[in-house]
Amino acid sequence: MTNPELLTAADVRLMQGLAQRVTAVRPDLVNSDASFGELAWNWGRGHAAVGASWRRRLWFSGGELVAWGWAHLPRRVELSDGSVKDVASTYLAYQVHPDHAGLVDEVIDWYDTTAAGLERSVLPGAADGFALRRWTEHGYTTDPASLGDTGDWTQLNVRDLAVVEQPVLPAGYLFRTADEAGPEAAVRAHLDAWAPSAYTAEGYRGVRQTDGYRGDLHLLVEAPDGTMAASAVMWLDEANRTVEFEPVGTHPDHRRLGLGRAMLLHGMLLARAAGAVQATVACLGAPGHPGARGLYYSVGFREFTRDAPLVKAGTPG
Repeated sequence: MTNPELLTAADVRLMQGLAQRVTAVRPDLVNSDASFGELAWNWGRGHAAVGASWRRRLWFSGGELVAWGWAHLPRRVELSDGSVKDVASTYLAYQVHPDHAGLVDEVIDWYDTTAAGLERSVLPGAADGFALRRWTEHGYTTDPASLGDTGDWTQLNVRDLAVVEQPVLPAGYLFRTADEAGPEAAVRAHLDAWAPSAYTAEGYRGVRQTDGYRGDLHLLVEAPDGTMAASAVMWLDEANRTVEFEPVGTHPDHRRLGLGRAMLLHGMLLARAAGAVQATVACLGAPGHPGARGLYYSVGFREFTRDAPLVKAGTPG
């Protein structure tokens, strides 16, 4: 029997629709795990392996989704190097339409009940003053791990696509797409860039099933020896004419060659041809994580908004 609390592909489609509607009116309120592309990427790559540890609740008004909560409960994650990572805490991704802001209290109550006794974390947007006050009233405080130069908070970066520089690859490197290179190459490119990773061929099959995934907008850079040296998935939100890069990565043996920069520029030109007028990409924002931020700034992105990580201690027992 299907567990009605588990997150399904149909749920994600509804959640993506809410992300589009929030983006249209208050893009600064779309936090790092509630965007059109991030929802598809996170569900697709993880549902087969860790989906049993996910719980969700949806709130509707007039038949339309207006809020949701997606709790990630403690789980065991197998990584590509054969190691196993035990995640003991819980995390909540959520979204509330600004016209129904008061529902955040119901989201919080549901999360506290679902993860009762466990350490809890959540990432409201720093621009959402109302939600931040409500989380504080419910006993959530700034996550100490987010403070200082090596904090783990995320910033969202944005740029328009009116003028995009022409990309230049080193001699012998070629732009490819996942449609051209095939699934095995697409998965290998991600694993090489992010090792050790929990990504698998099954996870990629899940990604391909989500709304918004397009193999012709899944970019790869092929090295002279045939290695897929860099990759980026682009998520085109046609309703808002925006494109989101998530994830973006380069093989360690091919870094500092300008591949990431060229790939991003190439992707923006493709997105513009597909109708996008704006691009977004997220990265760690603390000073101690300059790498990705510097890359994105080099192609014209600038910070738009950021997360405000909060935690609530668990109950010993």
